[in-house]
Amino acid sequence: MNVDFSTLTEYQRYKMMASLIVPRPIALVTTLSEGGVVNAAPFSMFAMMGEEPPIVMISLNRLKDGQLKDTAANIKRSKEFVVHMCDEDLAEQMHRCGERLPPDQSELEAVGLTTAPSCGIAPPRIAEAPVAFECTLWELIETDSRQIFIGKVVWMHARDELIDTETWRVRLQHYQPIGRFGASFYVKTNERYALEAQALSRSTSIDEM
Repeated sequence: MNVDFSTLTEYQRYKMMASLIVPRPIALVTTLSEGGVVNAAPFSMFAMMGEEPPIVMISLNRLKDGQLKDTAANIKRSKEFVVHMCDEDLAEQMHRCGERLPPDQSELEAVGLTTAPSCGIAPPRIAEAPVAFECTLWELIETDSRQIFIGKVVWMHARDELIDTETWRVRLQHYQPIGRFGASFYVKTNERYALEAQALSRSTSIDEM
């Protein structure tokens, strides 16, 4: 099968790419409104882009009515946001944060999540999340269909058992992130294996990277 993307509609291109480029990590993003409301929304068009500088990317689709999503409006104004990784324990509440609420209502309050102060920026982080990256806006790329926010990580928060700070290794046995698998389907990531014999003979196990 050979597909000329120029012959497809915008929606068809979205369906093909979003259903085939899987699984994708999920960023649960908190921002702060002008009135001080903590907004939260999940985005699976999300990726690490580099370590020097340490930057991540979230891609937000534009609303059909021409308005900005709360997350987009808040980042454009404040240039700050927090990216949280989502694990199995957080999955249901993360999914519910995707429901569209009025800008003056916090998704975190609606789903029963709590906040903790950030160290370097105003938007708070989610206390229940296994990992949180405080970000300042590095660059904004705008297309006809999307706003792509590139954030520079300035602080990281993680559960105490996740990271050995002497070796800076992540204890993956304590980390059960989930991924987006198209539509409203998700996958777990606890089935892990190595392809190279050399990897199996390393001094560290697959649960410590």
